[in-house]
Amino acid sequence: MVAGLFIVLNSYAQRKVRYNIPLDSIRLSDPAILADKASKTYFMTGTGGMLWKSKDLKFWDGPFHVAKTNPNSWMGPNPMIWAAELHEYKNKYYYFATFTNRDVKIDTVGGNVIERRASHVLVSNKPEGPYLPMEDETYLPADKPTLDGTFWVDSVGKPYMVYCYEWLQNGNGTMEKIELKPDLSGSIGEGQLLFKASDSPWSREKDEHGNDKPNKVTDGPYLFKTGTGRLGMIWTSWIYDVYTQGVAYSESGTLDGPWLQETDPITPSNFGHGMLFKSFNGKTLLSVHSHKKVNDRTVRIPHLFEVDLTGNKLKVIKPYIP
Repeated sequence: MVAGLFIVLNSYAQRKVRYNIPLDSIRLSDPAILADKASKTYFMTGTGGMLWKSKDLKFWDGPFHVAKTNPNSWMGPNPMIWAAELHEYKNKYYYFATFTNRDVKIDTVGGNVIERRASHVLVSNKPEGPYLPMEDETYLPADKPTLDGTFWVDSVGKPYMVYCYEWLQNGNGTMEKIELKPDLSGSIGEGQLLFKASDSPWSREKDEHGNDKPNKVTDGPYLFKTGTGRLGMIWTSWIYDVYTQGVAYSESGTLDGPWLQETDPITPSNFGHGMLFKSFNGKTLLSVHSHKKVNDRTVRIPHLFEVDLTGNKLKVIKPYIP
């Protein structure tokens, strides 16, 4: 979730639960879908700290408030919640999300005041929550703004969080990894660099003199393996003012890379912050959101694309209409 593109939790907390809502009628940034086999239910999270439920991907019930943070923690009593994902792991369900405490300022860079923000993990015994804090109060450094944490387990069974170190502080956003404890209740060691925003050949922006340069934003990592066993990562940046979904592949087949960036984006313009899941009818789907102006206000709408992962590369086939 890019800085400034957020939805305050309170605006959702006051909403009543609605039923049988079409997917394209939901307003949600960073949609992430867990296909829970045990309950034969799809659970969709994203920005705002809420959850939607569906049996068919077409009609949804929600929003339900599921994230229960500790008001005495660094997050404060009412954190903003961005880009939540649900992951099933060892018979529990984990809520990876970005939490922001707007009352705590950690830095000022280039005139931008940087608030206390970090990726964190909550846990539940059920996919519908509630999701509660675990042992460690922090997973990532308090003096760095981090966001969009996602989950990966490597070939020897070590769990990791992969996340973005935000460009607001470093001027060139990075993608990083940190090892997690076996029960995901905290982190081990320090974060390690995977790649920088400037490594992308497709993302662009203008400098202060109007010259082209690589965009500074890293956003929304999500890891996958192709049918040939190749390790890939979808992630998002911008081509000028257009939100854009790209992909990179690890030459070594591990998180350590080196990561080779594909030359071209993988979706049409104005789609981003993707994640992948398999539907109950066996299709691999990409969940993303688009931006649209409505009455001078930007709204974000979830979309699904059908994806082919059987070969050596991820291929986006066509929009998926449930």
